[in-house]
Amino acid sequence: MSLGTFRGVPRNDLGHLNTSGRPDPDAVFHRANLPRTGLDDVPAAATGVMCSVALYLHEGDLISSLTFISGATAGGSLTNQFAALYSPTGALLAQSADKISEAWAADTAKTFALATPQRITKSGVYWAALSIAATTVPTLAGSLGAKPVLTGEGNLAQTSGTGLTATAPATIATPAFKRHVPLVLAS
Repeated sequence: MSLGTFRGVPRNDLGHLNTSGRPDPDAVFHRANLPRTGLDDVPAAATGVMCSVALYLHEGDLISSLTFISGATAGGSLTNQFAALYSPTGALLAQSADKISEAWAADTAKTFALATPQRITKSGVYWAALSIAATTVPTLAGSLGAKPVLTGEGNLAQTSGTGLTATAPATIATPAFKRHVPLVLAS
């Protein structure tokens, strides 16, 4: 087996990544866009703007919900909150119900059940989206991502839409690069 110039044991060198996933892979199914280590407090998006993050899903996965985790800033005067799952081409597959003014405290996971669970028929990069309309949009647990520079690279996170309330757009139209990449768990 050729590992280039690497001379170590890959399992040993990558062992720290075991802390990023679920402790027992057979306990709870989920897919995540980021490891649980190295996360910080990142802004979501402006009020009424959708933030979508790249999420690799495997053929056969059944996605019923999307979970985002707030950071140090709680949501204030929330009026609309929804999550949505989009196809690799940016077409809406399913969205959650609008959680309207439901509170979102700091450092709290919030799960958005999709109205229709989605069975993934082809492995690839999908888009998990979150839109919040509020006086104070909560910050989220996440990381920083670099802007795509090579041909074929895509955004890790992006924003789209304005003035969104209770309904996800049919497509992700005119996405703009977003440096802050929120953590999302799909289950």
